[in-house]
Amino acid sequence: MAVRTAVRAAVVPAVGAPLEITGIELPEPGPGQVRVKLAAAGVCHSDLSLSNGTMRVPFPAVLGHEGAGTVLAVGEGVTRVAPGDEVVLNWAPSCGACHACSLGEVWLCANALAGAAGVHARRADDGADLHPGLNVAAFAEETVVGADCVLPVPDGIPLTDAALLGCAVLTGYGAVHHSAKVREGETVAVFGVGGVGLATLQAARIAGASKIVAVDVSPEKEELARAAGATDYLIASETTAREIRALTGKQGVDVAVECVGRAVTIRTAWESTRRGGRTTVVGIGGKDQQVTFNALEIFHWGRTLSGCVYGNADPARDLPVLAEHVRAGRLDLGSLVTERIALDGIPAAFENMLAGKGGRALVVF
Repeated sequence: MAVRTAVRAAVVPAVGAPLEITGIELPEPGPGQVRVKLAAAGVCHSDLSLSNGTMRVPFPAVLGHEGAGTVLAVGEGVTRVAPGDEVVLNWAPSCGACHACSLGEVWLCANALAGAAGVHARRADDGADLHPGLNVAAFAEETVVGADCVLPVPDGIPLTDAALLGCAVLTGYGAVHHSAKVREGETVAVFGVGGVGLATLQAARIAGASKIVAVDVSPEKEELARAAGATDYLIASETTAREIRALTGKQGVDVAVECVGRAVTIRTAWESTRRGGRTTVVGIGGKDQQVTFNALEIFHWGRTLSGCVYGNADPARDLPVLAEHVRAGRLDLGSLVTERIALDGIPAAFENMLAGKGGRALVVF
């Protein structure tokens, strides 16, 4: 099978190992596959969670799941896209046949990551098999994916900005509109002002929230948060829940969205909501992050705590909606990006995430 050897990618050799920027050999697209030249790829916290073992993936692997690019070639039987088409990568395509899909909950599809355990490419120097971390292996100049892993870029969306639609924006928007179902006039607190948190703040503003409280450990993110829609900004501390209640007439917010994935933050988000309030957890935490509640407080407060996978989104349904918000000026994709980097800047972007710095780092090829 013909291969192209002049493709560079960020490869994770093993759990916890440093990223290697190296050459890889990609196969030509087979039946039902598409080859995409990447224009941009966002560096998401989920990629960090995969590299450090919080989420399991076969190694060595090419990570990256938030991307957009141009179709170079298609395999036999592919009719939904053609060479030259601009596409957004969909890292969690639904099968349409499992129990979750039959219920319309495509974000919980049992087979969404069926391709992630397969061989994606080979490392050029030693021929080692490489796996796609979340199906699409976007931390590469080019990638080969299943045809169900691409969606057309909506009209009027710049290709590099479109990469953000593949994860951060779908997740943040969906957390507000699909999971928490924020209603006009409600109050919202968003914990964690990274790429997803900034998208969540914009989504809360679009939903018509009357007060939007952003919470983060970094004072430097206040300007970003307020530009995205936050009306108030708090530095995370042991008194955060009390401060949020003070901002809301001692009641607490109607909705809290947790974008960090830490037990203490989840607990604080829950405590920050009013009696009967709703907390949506977007952040991905490790098994060691145990959140505890006593039976009496669960009864007394009547609050709801729910997980949120991929924003409870259906990309095929939601991308056109997001595009309309972008075209109308309600959603600013570019403002989520605080750093544009090359492929070899990904390790530093991981370090910045660990340090709580910045919003979304975007690899621009």
